Amino acid sequence: MIFTASIIHGAFFIDLEPREDHRGFFARSWCQKEFEEHGLNPGAVQINVGFSGVKGTVRGMHYQAAPYEEVKVARCTMGAIYDVIIDLRPGSTTYKRWDAVELTADNRRMLYVPEGCAHGYQTLTDNAEMYYLTSRFYVAEHARGVRYDDPSFHVEWPLPVARISDGDLAWPDYAR
Repeated sequence: MIFTASIIHGAFFIDLEPREDHRGFFARSWCQKEFEEHGLNPGAVQINVGFSGVKGTVRGMHYQAAPYEEVKVARCTMGAIYDVIIDLRPGSTTYKRWDAVELTADNRRMLYVPEGCAHGYQTLTDNAEMYYLTSRFYVAEHARGVRYDDPSFHVEWPLPVARISDGDLAWPDYAR
């Protein structure tokens, strides 16, 4: 795997290193040892799948509050998504900054989201599917979020929002 640092402290874009032959390719998409060598949390307790049928759908921006902060490793398995992270760690050198990457079934790229960062995405195609690993179990009473258009962050989304949940629209302005 190839790890490339994001502008967000502790976040990484992860690319596969395919070994190709006449049959196609084989690549590793998860390795505890390689994650540890990069100082990343290699723990995974859940794998979640998200599917959206309509291009322009936004899901996020979600995170879990202390003491249930979680790492996420996201990958698109069908179609394409614009994956966004926002640093919500007050002591971080990249506090309140955001970064994004296009994850597609074709590029097989992944995004490592560190604890304390909000995560969300917009579908760039109809019938987009993604999966992500989490380092902690979901705890509903610690689920939090910030609005996709919160003026504290100025995230630039590539498409008009076609669909979004009422819950994701209801997050208050970020106060810190």
